[in-house]
Amino acid sequence: MKNSISFLMLIVLIFSCKSKVVNSQKENVNYNVTVSFDTIFIDKISIRAILIDKNKVWYAADKNRFGYYDLKKNKRVERKISKDSLQLEFRSIAQTEMAIFVLSIGNPALLYKINKKDLSATLVYKENHEKVFYDAIQFWNNKEGIAIGDPTQDCFSILITRDGGNSWNKIPCQNLPKIDEGEAFFAASNTNICIKGSKTFIVSGGNKSRVFVSENKGISWEVYETPIKQGHAMTGIFSVDFFNENKGIVVGGNYEEQFNNSANKAITKDGGKTWKLIGINEGFGYASCVQFIPYSNGNGLVTIGTTGIYLSNDQGNTWKKLSDEKNLFTISFRNNASAIAAGLDKLIRISFHHKK
Repeated sequence: MKNSISFLMLIVLIFSCKSKVVNSQKENVNYNVTVSFDTIFIDKISIRAILIDKNKVWYAADKNRFGYYDLKKNKRVERKISKDSLQLEFRSIAQTEMAIFVLSIGNPALLYKINKKDLSATLVYKENHEKVFYDAIQFWNNKEGIAIGDPTQDCFSILITRDGGNSWNKIPCQNLPKIDEGEAFFAASNTNICIKGSKTFIVSGGNKSRVFVSENKGISWEVYETPIKQGHAMTGIFSVDFFNENKGIVVGGNYEEQFNNSANKAITKDGGKTWKLIGINEGFGYASCVQFIPYSNGNGLVTIGTTGIYLSNDQGNTWKKLSDEKNLFTISFRNNASAIAAGLDKLIRISFHHKK
């Protein structure tokens, strides 16, 4: 480079729960941002799926639990769903105007509709199969939603609702793309589905790591290859996000080589048809979740994973570590200045203070 690159990092303890403030600068990239972390709650819990509902942060968790934290009232409410003697782990969560949906991993697959007002839970789908494993769920609108899971035959498992989540139907394999042996999804953060405008994107990993795109709410799918690391059971794409219908990013890598950052992130500018590796040998290794920063014009990105929390302000070409925190699994933005992240034993708030 013609110009030297310099970083300035200031880390200050501002909370007893190891909260940090980081100030970083880099020539030609706007990294002039202060980031603060504060812990919302600590518990013996594993949270891999969250969503923002006005002032509430809903979460799906292990040990049969779901709940929410009211950011305005500083109040946590939690419930357990008991089903025989099953130990349920909910790694997927979605919402409509009136209801929350949580979906368990493993056999049997159980999908519950939860009334937002009284938190009553109704079982709306059950599937028994030795290979059943659902990974993520999202809604297009208040009536139509999709859940995705690993293959039980020679295609992915896809559930569709058209009646607000009261009933769900599994799409027959003859209506879905065929998959390779050893290709599946990862239930890492409920972000291997992304809905943006009229398009739906789902991403795979394992022996193949591809992007599946639907423009008609799951009726038909196009399949596109990616250059993300693949070929082994724990390689591939773990998370996808799109800024608009054309610009998107996928991240992941190799869970068994967590500091390898050579082919673990790629970007598209044509709606997923073609992908280009970015940040090669730069920034994070394995990542479980990526999100565009709202109102960043598609330039701002944040990832979390076992190698820390990272920020990019140039569409993923360069990255700055914000924190060494390695026990977070998922993140969701409230706006361009505030995000909520969750993982092992904690729910935290991340505040972004942008300086001119």
